[in-house]
Amino acid sequence: MERKDFIQTMMMGAAGITGFNELKLFTGTLPVRESLMPVLFIGHGSPMNGIENNAFSAKWKALGQEIPTPSAVIVVSAHWFTQGTKITAMDFPKTIHDFGGFPKALFDVQYKAPGHPALAAETAGLLQAAKVELDHDWGLDHGAWTIIRHMYPEANTPVLQLSIDYSKPPQFHYELAREMFALRKKRVLIVGSGNMVHNLRMIAWDKMQQPSYGYDWALQLNEKFKHFITTGDHRPLIQYELLGREAQLAIPTPEHYLPLLYTLGLKGKNDAVEIFNDKAVGGSLTMTSVKLG
Repeated sequence: MERKDFIQTMMMGAAGITGFNELKLFTGTLPVRESLMPVLFIGHGSPMNGIENNAFSAKWKALGQEIPTPSAVIVVSAHWFTQGTKITAMDFPKTIHDFGGFPKALFDVQYKAPGHPALAAETAGLLQAAKVELDHDWGLDHGAWTIIRHMYPEANTPVLQLSIDYSKPPQFHYELAREMFALRKKRVLIVGSGNMVHNLRMIAWDKMQQPSYGYDWALQLNEKFKHFITTGDHRPLIQYELLGREAQLAIPTPEHYLPLLYTLGLKGKNDAVEIFNDKAVGGSLTMTSVKLG
């Protein structure tokens, strides 16, 4: 085909696409690669980890340097709990300060990473188990930006959020994640952000500065979680409510736990499993995190 014919063909193809968003999807398709992008579950803990230099944030920074540079990041955050499934689809998501009682320096943070509307539309098309709404109102909540700003401080990597449908059971979320697997071949970094053990009502505030302080039930369940994760036995993790009183205490509400199931649902058969930031905080919270691949 001669150059002029090629150009004419491309112009005709683009003209056949109706609407600006569809044109962006046409021109913004990410290339498929042989290698898989790693997938993460990160215990995000206090919003203050977003501006503090501590052991947790140091590991997040290291991850940003260790893993391949992503084409984009999709975060499944505990703090976007919705009726139905949504994905952010704006060009520039706002920084959401969804907390109170913290220093002004935390509220001053603006993480100005771009969005990726074409990837949002592509992801919505992949997810057949749910009708995914393209959202233009949310942004990046602290389950996303407090982590990602340490990993990618230049804010030049597109960041999206996928919401968690609170009306669906754990198995739904695990299976929905499996439908996103193809994105790992397009160098999209998918991050579940929450905490495996998360019971703020039982926090021992006087023990917050005591390293790795955890109640017996929290530490015991955390060990069970790690065993199931490292052995690839996901069924008990999906059916966590059958794990008894320990699970009832550790997961009084599911929003911080369910992001883990998105990470596990994305596991490939040859993925290595790494546990990191494996610390308890204040008795009833664990920062235990997972890298697959």
